[in-house]
Amino acid sequence: MVSYLTRIFGLGRLALAEDVVQDTLCRALEIWPIQGVPDNPSAWLMRVARNRAIDIVRRDDQFRHFAPEIVYLLKQRENQPAGTPVFEKEIQDDQLRMMFACCHPELSTEVQVTLILKTLCGFSVSEIAHSFLAREDSIEKRLGRARNLFRRSGSFVEITSVSDIAERLDAVYQAIYLLFSEGYHGSRSEQTVREDLCFEAIRLAILLSEHPQGDRPKTYALLALLCFHAARLAGRVADDGALIQLEMQDRSKWDSELIGRGFRFLEKASIGDELSEYHVEAGIAAMHCAAPSYEQTDWRKILESYDVLHRIKPSPIIALNRAVAAGNALGPEEGLAELSKIPDAAKLAGYAFYPAAYGEFHLLAGRMSEAAKHFEKALELARSPSESNFFKRKLEGCRPVV
Repeated sequence: MVSYLTRIFGLGRLALAEDVVQDTLCRALEIWPIQGVPDNPSAWLMRVARNRAIDIVRRDDQFRHFAPEIVYLLKQRENQPAGTPVFEKEIQDDQLRMMFACCHPELSTEVQVTLILKTLCGFSVSEIAHSFLAREDSIEKRLGRARNLFRRSGSFVEITSVSDIAERLDAVYQAIYLLFSEGYHGSRSEQTVREDLCFEAIRLAILLSEHPQGDRPKTYALLALLCFHAARLAGRVADDGALIQLEMQDRSKWDSELIGRGFRFLEKASIGDELSEYHVEAGIAAMHCAAPSYEQTDWRKILESYDVLHRIKPSPIIALNRAVAAGNALGPEEGLAELSKIPDAAKLAGYAFYPAAYGEFHLLAGRMSEAAKHFEKALELARSPSESNFFKRKLEGCRPVV
């Protein structure tokens, strides 16, 4: 809805579009409990948002000179089924098109991705901060810089040529990746995972791959990665909503069709000599999906892949995952040693799975009391009820058997 309205008003009036959408959702909360949910909720929301926007345009002096044109644009979709895309010159889908439009050349890639996540993916400031391992005030500053720029310019930089798409791809890749990650980890939700976010990310990536400028190995590597992870969603969550560790998952619940699609995308990604972070991550995910059991996973090969990934894109999260792979491949003491050597470990101070990794390796080494201390710290940092329940169970496993 924000994407659709901002396409009409321009990103310079982003706040207006957000206000209209918020008013519309509040209206739904008031009316639907009384009158019932409409047969087509999406169409209802779009119609109410459009009518609200038309009311604002007609009564606001700043729109006086071009109100007829805006009203015409707002009514263009009136007779179209909900979800029918407007076929633009370059990008067909409103949301994907707006992702590219948010990538103003005067903004850094981090600010571009932040704006996309906030405006088009509906992330809160705290969710974005968690995604970037950054402080919330720094995210607020990024958003402020972006909005000031668009307010001064009065618009966003439209896509006018195929080269514009190529230049903005990396930021769009990152936004799609982080959109999926938030759904996969469910960090700020009562839900353990949010499949809607995961499959929306896959939809956008597929749409991107269908565009001539997005039809490239890196796009297919990202798609392969998302498919491999999405295939394991059903095995990650217990009936009570609790997280299930990889070694305890029932692999028969993994989606074999999605795994097959992942391998087909990975094959298309192998054309050419490009090796991106998405290629390596997809390769790691493929090894997990191909292993008949946790015990038969080739952890040494996965560790080698993490070595390559850390060279391509060094980050504290990748270093943490590499340390976990080292512990599985070489033993818990080696895992603890690698955890202690993570660069910029301070950025992981608020990340629950950092102390949890220490706890897991101490537990495997038989040091129950030491493991419990780290799981207690992880419990303090838990971001959702499912994570809290998971760490509570790990703590129970540290208690001596009577």
